[in-house]
Amino acid sequence: MDLQALPEGCIANILSLTTPLDAGRLSLISRTFCSAAQSDFVWERFLPSEFSSLIAAYPSKKALYLHLSDHPLLIDHGRKSFQLDKRTGKKCYMIAARDLTIIWGSTPQYWDWITLPESRFREVAKLLAVCWFEIRRNISTIILSPGTQYAAFLVYKMIDAHGFHLEPAELTVGIVGGISSTKSVCLDPNIEERRLGPNFQGLERPKERSDGWLEIEMGDFFNLGLEDEVEMRVIEIDSKWWKHGFFLQGIEVRPKIV
Repeated sequence: MDLQALPEGCIANILSLTTPLDAGRLSLISRTFCSAAQSDFVWERFLPSEFSSLIAAYPSKKALYLHLSDHPLLIDHGRKSFQLDKRTGKKCYMIAARDLTIIWGSTPQYWDWITLPESRFREVAKLLAVCWFEIRRNISTIILSPGTQYAAFLVYKMIDAHGFHLEPAELTVGIVGGISSTKSVCLDPNIEERRLGPNFQGLERPKERSDGWLEIEMGDFFNLGLEDEVEMRVIEIDSKWWKHGFFLQGIEVRPKIV
């Protein structure tokens, strides 16, 4: 059967059952496919229903989709951001530092709350000095896209950091009451290998993002679409050294690239 002979409406219906990435690729087949791939019918399927009310501010639903994939939308009084994964249309969230549980985070001599122009949130947490370094948060999987493999990422900066060279940090992600995973990592990318102990051998280090922040994967989980809770935790309490120079923007949860 020649798909190009189908009416444009049929082609649009077929494209709406694929992904945004596939729709873009298939639009190159012919003018009819290209026209169908631009239609609001197709892109409405890729948009979460709770954000369809924003369409009035955009020339098309595709334009709204592209905006939500390129520009994180602040929600929950600026303590979270929402974004669409451009390839798949799956939901992504970043939880601001202010909405995380930071041990001693409300004690001024240990942590400070500052503004950085490169952060998407109004405040970031600046580590002044702690021995007990712990950050954690639980989220409901209901807000995420079902049937999706997700990963959680710690998003931060290191500026004149110290105290992270003796013991690795432990990152944990898992479904509460179910399977979880813990791994040891080196949070500071600036420490020379010769200054690290043998317990750091081969450990993962953070990568720089396109926005200039660092990120390191904490772990992953599969969202079945049930009412589960995911626990995410960062901890380093074994070292006796005081740590400082860590700037926390938040934890991002997004589809895992496999």
